[in-house]
Amino acid sequence: MECTQCASLITLKSPDLKANMTTASKRPKSAAAADDDIGRDIRLELFRMQLELRLCEKRAYDLFLQNLIKGTSHLSLGQEAIAAAFGVAMRPDDYTFCTYRGHAHTLARGASMSGVLGELMGRECGLLGGKGGSMHLTDVSKGAMGSYAIIGAHLPVAAGAAWSAQYRGTEQVSVCFFGDGTTNIGAFHEALNFAVIWKLPVIFVCENNLYMEYTPISAVTAVEHPAADRAAAYNLEKIVVDGNDADEMYRTATRYIERARKGGGPALIEAMTYRHSGHSRADPGKYRPEGELEKWLERDPIKIYRERLLGLGIVEATLKDIEDEVNQQVNEATETAKASALPSLDGIEQHVWADGGAAWRN
Repeated sequence: MECTQCASLITLKSPDLKANMTTASKRPKSAAAADDDIGRDIRLELFRMQLELRLCEKRAYDLFLQNLIKGTSHLSLGQEAIAAAFGVAMRPDDYTFCTYRGHAHTLARGASMSGVLGELMGRECGLLGGKGGSMHLTDVSKGAMGSYAIIGAHLPVAAGAAWSAQYRGTEQVSVCFFGDGTTNIGAFHEALNFAVIWKLPVIFVCENNLYMEYTPISAVTAVEHPAADRAAAYNLEKIVVDGNDADEMYRTATRYIERARKGGGPALIEAMTYRHSGHSRADPGKYRPEGELEKWLERDPIKIYRERLLGLGIVEATLKDIEDEVNQQVNEATETAKASALPSLDGIEQHVWADGGAAWRN
């Protein structure tokens, strides 16, 4: 079934690629005012959150160039509106499950910047003591239930967490983020099926950045929208939203989270977005059609959101103060991570082996 709230169509073209996006929630007629259905305070929180995610990941890239971060990692520069919107919309005790491109989602739940940067640098102050690295960021105390490097592996886990919340009657909601390529994995279909059958409080969010690693998703998938066009198979709404618009993402997130919290069951959301860099730091992204990146850079989520806030009457000085504060926060987190020691070899066997009991966790 088509989402009854779809209101606008945004078409972005490049020489070889077209992406159609329909928003999943209507803008109110009074959208010219900063005190509409979202409001000034939440908008400033969304702006701050997007900045934190962007500047922290850019700092991670700088640290990699300084050889302070080893190996590779997968940045979500350009996709910040999705993580920020859900981070603001979720309750502190809700659950987040994400992929190896999970820095932003972990930060959006309140994990410390120094903990994230320290983990990337392999330091003791890292979220996992420097042992997990970029693709396994986890902060259970903040509801960030792990980054999963195996494609699709976390969707059934997210459904299981939702089942637990349903059984315990806690009204917690599980939100599971994944890329467009995951929609061609069996676990995607299995998780959706059981979530609907059991009416679980879980939101599945496909971050469709058009590429599954180096291959356009359109080249290997029979439908235009790999997640939303398959929703009907599981008796779910077709929901396609502009993933670069923080307001639309926030409206969509709040609507379906609250529905799930009240027993309304799962939702499958396809958020159209674009990563500014390649799949990983080892990928220059030269497979992208000429001009495609430039078109998407014009729709940088932070750029368009800043312009919107100014248009809503929020003064430049307010935004500049937020930008200065976030820059300082990132700088302080960087210095904390740099000053942290490397992990001791004494802990090399901790959190590795299970002996059938709880002792291995300690």
